[in-house]
Amino acid sequence: MILVVDMNVRKNSLGYCEFVLPILEVAQPQESCTVKHYVEVSEADIDSYSKVILSGTPLKDSAAPRQIEKFRWLKTTDKPVLGICAGMQVLGVVFSSKLVEYLEIGMTQIATLKENPLFSGEFKAYSLHNYCLEPSGEFEVLAKSANCVQAIKHKQKPLYGILFHPEVRNPEILKRFLSLKQ
Repeated sequence: MILVVDMNVRKNSLGYCEFVLPILEVAQPQESCTVKHYVEVSEADIDSYSKVILSGTPLKDSAAPRQIEKFRWLKTTDKPVLGICAGMQVLGVVFSSKLVEYLEIGMTQIATLKENPLFSGEFKAYSLHNYCLEPSGEFEVLAKSANCVQAIKHKQKPLYGILFHPEVRNPEILKRFLSLKQ
């Protein structure tokens, strides 16, 4: 079972329809999913799931990266995690990465820098974010656009972050994540 973490500031917000439901549309045909709001997730919950996806949020919603204590479980989990947009930002900040203001909206050209199981080559993806990430030394940079890091992976754990929104334009990336073997 997959845990999809709703990263929106409020449970059942309009952002749920925009950022969580499209993830479920891609994921549920492959495996059953449960959705929990990030304030409801505990370290003990994580053991019940095979994988975790952290959703994105609207541009005006930057609450989750400012509540890092709610995500300390990322330090101890060995479960595969995919952080999308705000999810990548939270993943990075938990491991001492730095957020940098950078507005990017629309189609973005992405270049793969390091071989990985989620994507390859150059491709276009939909971006919608106010911040990019300067990853700490705990991460490998998997992909970049002309202006910022677009994908990371923790060096020792199966923790992935992507700044763009695969649920909008690149659903095969979500499907590949869901197919990862632990």
